[in-house]
Amino acid sequence: MGFTCGIVGLPNVGKSTLFNAITAAGADVANYPFCTIEPNVGVVAVPDRRLDRLTALYKPGKVVPTTLEFLDIAGLVKGASKGEGLGNQFLGHIRMVDAIAHVVRCFEDENIVHVDGAIDPTYDIEVIETELVLKDLDTVERKQADAERRSRTADKKPKEEEEFFGRLKAHLAGGRLARYMPLANDDERVWIRDAHLLTDKPVMYVCNVHEKDLGRENAHVQRVREIAAKEGAKVVVVSAAVEAEVAELPESERQHFLEGLGLKESGLSQVIHEGYDLLHLITFFTAGPKEVHAWTVRRGATAPEAAGAIHTDFQKGFIRAEIMSFADLDRLGSEAAVKEAGLMRVEGKEYEVKDGDVTYFRFNV
Repeated sequence: MGFTCGIVGLPNVGKSTLFNAITAAGADVANYPFCTIEPNVGVVAVPDRRLDRLTALYKPGKVVPTTLEFLDIAGLVKGASKGEGLGNQFLGHIRMVDAIAHVVRCFEDENIVHVDGAIDPTYDIEVIETELVLKDLDTVERKQADAERRSRTADKKPKEEEEFFGRLKAHLAGGRLARYMPLANDDERVWIRDAHLLTDKPVMYVCNVHEKDLGRENAHVQRVREIAAKEGAKVVVVSAAVEAEVAELPESERQHFLEGLGLKESGLSQVIHEGYDLLHLITFFTAGPKEVHAWTVRRGATAPEAAGAIHTDFQKGFIRAEIMSFADLDRLGSEAAVKEAGLMRVEGKEYEVKDGDVTYFRFNV
């Protein structure tokens, strides 16, 4: 699994259209499996031209891409934190995700009514963030009360935890998101991590625009960029309507269609690329005649940790990693040529795996 992305937004912003389009995008490619786990959950393969190149070089019996899971989080309206819409049910689902894609309506269409009557990205973003903050306040109050009960013992640690959640409560009550809370030490980092707060999730804003606005910035998108710049958030501009059209096309025709609109890649690809960067993820590969497989790990993962992504036994019994860079393999055209050029490396336990590494792990259990 690459990462899990929750798609949130007010009603009628194009959230479900985008979800349906980008999850359907993986359905037409035999080696890129698509499945629906629940009505609001879809899994798509991560498109990667490097995987295609490795497949051409090794001609394996099986190709396995890394995948991305999307959750279409419904029911987020003003009052969701108090149960309006299906608020509490779907706010709970956000706790499961690694990142949030906040879809913001940046198009005018008199035939599609805005839930609050006017197109205003600033207001829309504030509504969603307020509901997430209110839900987090409820969580933090319960955490603080639990720590207070435990602090009645002689142990000072629960008292410190109670004080931390008190500061976090004040931070949230001021309308600030949990991810901007200054953390003083490792204990505080553990406490906030284990609280699984909604506003501690990294966010990308997905500006849904009309097809005619693709390739240029309208005033609504510019406003979202201003908000994102203050938060250090990512911004992706897509047209959910165009994504729906792309999803209907045979895979062989999609790139030509996108180029006809002046686009280099689909909205799905943009969301994946920005999501990987947002979460500091990289892709490495294992390759051979039996299988070519893409794997996802956090940037900075050591060779044993990357091996553990394949199987826990690989990490436990790690001996060494034999590594080629994809760039060398792509340029020279074969594993034998890479070895002959002296570019096959042997790395130990301290090595940090790089994006595009083609690896073979030696282990003994």
